[in-house]
Amino acid sequence: MHHPFMEGVAIRLVRRGIAVLRYQFPYMESGGRRPDRPNVATATVGAVKERAIALTDEAGPLAGLPVFMGGKSFGGRMTSQAAAEGRLSGIRGVVFLGFPLHPPGRPGTERAAHLADVPQPMLFLQGTRDVFAGLELLLPVVRGLDERAVLHLVDGADHGFHVLKRSGRDDSDVLDELSDEIAAWIGER
Repeated sequence: MHHPFMEGVAIRLVRRGIAVLRYQFPYMESGGRRPDRPNVATATVGAVKERAIALTDEAGPLAGLPVFMGGKSFGGRMTSQAAAEGRLSGIRGVVFLGFPLHPPGRPGTERAAHLADVPQPMLFLQGTRDVFAGLELLLPVVRGLDERAVLHLVDGADHGFHVLKRSGRDDSDVLDELSDEIAAWIGER
């Protein structure tokens, strides 16, 4: 949750009037390198959802705010799996920052099979150079989700949303683009 990318998106969303609650999976909290098993990760997402809903139910500055969830790469995929398992009732949508459709060099769509079971609207933010999601595979997956899914492509961005220098843009420009898209999408819900 302290990665510069995650901090950059969070700061920009707050500037756009969106409250942000960041969290870490247990493996990150303990300094591990190997991601948690899916059942541990989805349980973590579910627990965070409960906390977020509780914060918006309490009297205070967050009272009554709608709750959206999402994540970068593994975090986004585990959020969608939690939603598909029914753990995210009460949230208004799921945001993916670089959905990891497949491992690099091993194209496939198996990791997207559960997306059909996600009841909430979904926003996919994806770089056009992302080796974890070939566009020839991702585009039909998103189209297959009908009106529940929106895809925003970040031209020239890789999985970390870095762009080539020759693009004339930098990481800050891309973070602004991502945050603008997220804020606009949330505003429509």
